[in-house]
Formats: sequence, C-alpha cells, structure tokens
Amino acid sequence: MAKQRPDTKAIRIQTKKTAQKEHSTPLFLTSSFTYDSAEDMAAAFTDDSLEVNIYSRFSNPTVDEFITKIAALEGAEDGVATGTGMAAIFATFMTFLSKGDHIISASAVFGSTHTILTKYLPKWGIEYSYFDMNKPETITALIKPTTRMLYVETPSNPGLDIIDIEFVAALCRQHHILLVVDNCFATPAVQQPIKYGADLVLHSATKFIDGQGRVLGGVVVGKKELVRQLYLFVRNTGPSMSPFNAWVLSKSLETLYIRMDRHAASAFELAKQLQGHAKISAVKYPFLDTHPQYVIAKKQMSNGGGIVTFELKGGIESGRKFLNALKMISMTNNLGDSRTIASHPASTTHSKLTEQERQAVGITPGLIRISAGLENVDDILADIFQALDKS
Repeated sequence: MAKQRPDTKAIRIQTKKTAQKEHSTPLFLTSSFTYDSAEDMAAAFTDDSLEVNIYSRFSNPTVDEFITKIAALEGAEDGVATGTGMAAIFATFMTFLSKGDHIISASAVFGSTHTILTKYLPKWGIEYSYFDMNKPETITALIKPTTRMLYVETPSNPGLDIIDIEFVAALCRQHHILLVVDNCFATPAVQQPIKYGADLVLHSATKFIDGQGRVLGGVVVGKKELVRQLYLFVRNTGPSMSPFNAWVLSKSLETLYIRMDRHAASAFELAKQLQGHAKISAVKYPFLDTHPQYVIAKKQMSNGGGIVTFELKGGIESGRKFLNALKMISMTNNLGDSRTIASHPASTTHSKLTEQERQAVGITPGLIRISAGLENVDDILADIFQALDKS
C-alpha cells in the first residue's frame, strides 16, 4: 500500500481492536489492568521494555491511540497526553528546567503561561527572559550559559504573531537549547514545527483538536528520549488525560483537516471583508499580505488558521459594546469551536496583566479576537457587521 497522507492517517490509525472487531475506536474506561500471574505483575513494574498497561494514570489504550495519532500527524516519534493544555505546558517546564536554569520565551504568550513564567518558575529558582516576536534577532543577546529552553507560540494567542521556526531552531541547535513550540492555533493540519526543527510540540487539545468545545486535554510530542523524561514526570505527578476525553479527541482528529480548511477559509474571508471598515483601525490574519510576518506564515503554514483579530477604534468601551450587540456569535473564552466565538482579551483572558504587559504583547484596549466557526460565512459576517454598527 502507498504511504498514507496525514488526513488519511487521522482517520485510519487505530492502535487497538478488541475481539469484537469494532470499526470505531474503542473506549477503555478502566482505572487498572489485570495480570495472568504474579510474575507478570512483577515484570510489568520492573521491566521498562515491556509495553503493558498497569494503571490508567500511567497508560491506557484509548489515550495511547490519541497520542499515536497526534505524533503521526506532527511527524514526531512519541508523545504524552495530559488533562489540559496548561498541564502540558507546566509538565514540559518542570521536566526540563531545574533550579538555576534559564528559559527564554516570546513575550506574546497565553496569559496563564505568562503567569507560570513570571510567578511560579522564579519561586523555584528558574529565571526567564522575554523577547519580542517581531524582533527574533534579539534572542541571541538573551542567551546565558544556563539557558535550557526557548518557548514560543506561533501563531501567538491572541496577537497572531508569527516566528520563523527554522531560524529559531538553528539558533537553539547552535547553543544546545531545547526548542518548544505551542502549535495550538495552527494544529498539525496547518503547521508541523518538527519539520522545521522544533524538539517538542504541544497543544491545548481543548481547542481546534476537539473542535466542538466538549472536553479538556493537552498533548506534547517530540523525540522519544525527550518524551520518555516527560512521561515519567506526568506518570508520577498525575496530570494524566482521562480515557473518555482521549476517545472524544481521537474521534475529533478524523475531521480535523476538513474543519481546519473551513475555519481558515472563513477567517480569511472575514479578514478581507473587515479591512477598511470605518470603526476598525487594523485587521490581523497570517495570510493577509499586510501581516508583518506574512512571508514566514506562507512558508511554514498551509493556510492562515481559524483566528482573526481586529482593533476597534473606540477602545475598551467599543469592545464591550460590540460583544453585547452580537446576536449569533458566542461570547466565551474558548476557541476552535464549530461555533464562531468572539472575545475581548484585554478584559478577559489577559485582564490580570498590567496595561504595560498587555501593550508589550500587542493586546490593545479595543482588540477583538474572532475564532471563525463552521457556520455559513455570510451569516458570521452579517452578525459582525450589525454589531459593529452598534459599537
């Protein structure tokens, strides 16, 4: 058989089948597994080469199938699934950073990631430095002998900043630094950071991977020797993914490529239609040629993704009026849903940042983030335009 393409793998990979020969992914809702003998039980705990299930905090066939699919789609050797996307990020930091180490991160990161970097890591003697995504040439000056990791989101949340993964990967190799890329906004259907040199790639599977706002989940994939270290941290500290959530997410992957095509097509149309509107000062979308990193986005992404942002001229007050005037589009802090979502980051997800911190990552008072859903794009546009009229 010819080598399968990624969108086929997302549907056809099935690691376990029971004696019932089920056509769809089975769900293994069990906390533990049994053994045929005392010797088998002892071997399961002492021989790491045995691929046996012991306890669902350690491994579970349904969770393993989800991991196998994501790893295949990202071009990774192995992976670990966690209960949430933030658990994936925290576990990665805790596995590879120790007291006295230093991490360099893009300043444009999700609010909770910012909190971990600035509030919790320093408690354990781990230093951090921020760099501007629009000035990657400044990274070199931040590198110290103790620098162990470079962390980026691309596209970033919510500013949609893009970084050249190939450039930062080469820099990391030169200085023996681990490159970790949050690929949540793009998903493997749009971008595969490992192809450009990333060591580890992580996701909040809660977003586009689920695609319907049903369950929480996180996943990290990469080189087998790195994943092994991460697996041991997750196994011993407990932020494991539930088998039910893994089953939902595994099924969601079967439609990921189709959904991302529709999300991106609608987001691109929204971006084009919103440009030049009298109440909007700027529109940002990776595949608009006005995006500062448009050339890089075209190089490493197959489409522009499902998120578009725009800046309302009236600031925070206009942002609130716009949200309150929406009739169809949902107001929620999630994204990547089948339903179009609007949010105002300055007053919600990034509200705990200072005004200076928000400005530093491009979160202006009137910034609106739209996660384009799967509805007819004309209906999405109609709701946005009528809300703009009232903002």
